[in-house]
Amino acid sequence: MYNIAIDGPVGSGKSTLAKMLATRLGFRFLDTGALYRGVACYIKYKNIDKIDEQSINKIVNELTIKIKFINNIQHVIINNLDFTAQLREEDISMLSSQISNYKSVRDKVLLLQREFAKENNCILEGRDIGTVILPNADVKFYLIADEKIRATRRYLQSVSSENISYEEIFNDLKKRDFDNMHREIAPLKPAKDSIIIDNTNMTIEECANLCMKYINKNKPFKD
Repeated sequence: MYNIAIDGPVGSGKSTLAKMLATRLGFRFLDTGALYRGVACYIKYKNIDKIDEQSINKIVNELTIKIKFINNIQHVIINNLDFTAQLREEDISMLSSQISNYKSVRDKVLLLQREFAKENNCILEGRDIGTVILPNADVKFYLIADEKIRATRRYLQSVSSENISYEEIFNDLKKRDFDNMHREIAPLKPAKDSIIIDNTNMTIEECANLCMKYINKNKPFKD
């Protein structure tokens, strides 16, 4: 199978790029962040009073996580509950960022991601795809962009559905950047063989076209 890894901070355009490349290549796209968000949704659903590593470890042991594609849309199903509609809520984003630091959660999701990659020509995007999940991916991209631009992208995504200000999103983005880059387990960083792309001043189409040039140099298959 042919695997492509895309990593980068919040708002760098990973998901949009991965979907576009998957469409062009006819690959499966796995939104790995959605798996953590699905776990976060289940935790919220269970209405746990205190969220810490010990309490989350107990929940992780009872989780059955499934990925289903319905009309080419990825659905995350936890213990037979489909949380897809809630994955992009801001409180879920913050909770998923917190629990992704816990080893039990990362181990649970890691196995699922690697199995998916073994079975599909696919693109995975997240925070540690090239460094931890798929260290032998055929091509690795690491996206960066100015933090104000990334905050604006996040704001435009959420403004129609959530009552949250640009300042709140910007401050949360900076905190999440720091937390992701300094966490003990799988910190956010480019793999040594990642292709680093600064898309601050790029359209998504321009970014995708650049990535396709690198992919076409390395792919051992025909379109």
